[in-house]
Amino acid sequence: MRLSQRVLERLPKTDIHCHLDGCLRPRTMLELAVAQGVRLPTKNLTRLTRHLQAGRRTRSLADYLKIFNLTLSVMQDREALYRVAHELAEDAAAENVRHLEVRYSPILHRKRRLSYPDIVESVVAGLAEGGRKHNLSTGVIICGIRSMPPRHSLMLAELAVAYKGRGVLGFDLAGQEKDYPAKAHRAAFELVLKNNVNVTVHGGEAFGPASISQALHYCGAHRIGHGTRLLEDPDLLRYVNDHRIPLEVCLSSNVQTRTVRSFKDHPLGFYFRQGLRVTLNTDSRLISATTVSRELGLAARAFGLSPYEIKRILIMGFKSAFLPYARKARLVRDVSLEIDRIFMEEFPQEYDWRATSL
Repeated sequence: MRLSQRVLERLPKTDIHCHLDGCLRPRTMLELAVAQGVRLPTKNLTRLTRHLQAGRRTRSLADYLKIFNLTLSVMQDREALYRVAHELAEDAAAENVRHLEVRYSPILHRKRRLSYPDIVESVVAGLAEGGRKHNLSTGVIICGIRSMPPRHSLMLAELAVAYKGRGVLGFDLAGQEKDYPAKAHRAAFELVLKNNVNVTVHGGEAFGPASISQALHYCGAHRIGHGTRLLEDPDLLRYVNDHRIPLEVCLSSNVQTRTVRSFKDHPLGFYFRQGLRVTLNTDSRLISATTVSRELGLAARAFGLSPYEIKRILIMGFKSAFLPYARKARLVRDVSLEIDRIFMEEFPQEYDWRATSL
């Protein structure tokens, strides 16, 4: 059974590792820049799109992160934040994403002295309105930044606590890993954990498994962002597997940041067959030029995944969402039936739904 891109787009899915400032529509970026008087490298839409997308010119995570300086330049007022968030929800819904978790760091949106409540509430409102229109649940993950002083992470953790239950689902630590250990930000994570806020931490993307270990044992992470280098520590890998700690895998960005050399070199296939809870995500729709459907197609081709195996990955995405247990259980049941129905419609002579019980 061949999973075409059309079939992959029909399948219900999650995107739980998605950076707001990496997901603008190029035309929106151009329009916001003109309206705000922000200078861009070019006003030609095709050239601008190419400039905003990672590719061969990115040689490291640091190169990849530089592109965000440009997207952030037009995301400094309420209207822009609302629009970008709303359009992101629309774009996710267009490929049948049913649950979308969007992360960003409010401290990066204060060049015009916008207040923190305005920054958070604009994004929450844009996502929620897009979700209501297009039948997907949404939420925000507030990010601390590794390279900033830990006191900033603590302030952002306080913001996550203040907006818990009001659109904020969790707290994260993002940015350059090398030379910026997660344990330096431990106070922020102690605060959010004491207040029962969900935690995910970028780890093992541009640094070794020690980064993942710190995320788990110093920061109390419930999920790991990327986790690409986990395979270098078999004992830690067993711990992650035994405790069902989800990995938020982003294939395209891992190739673009040179974390791995190629899709086939990515450890996703190994993790999946070892039984780890892996999820597939976009990371940055614009900068990585991708969608969840594209990431699924890349995984299916690179690792020879069957429709049933793709279904398992999709279900793991829903199981890993920062949602209340009862709501997740209903979602898992409903999407499992929906996936079976789609496969039976697409492959009526080949698909045996009885083999897909989870």
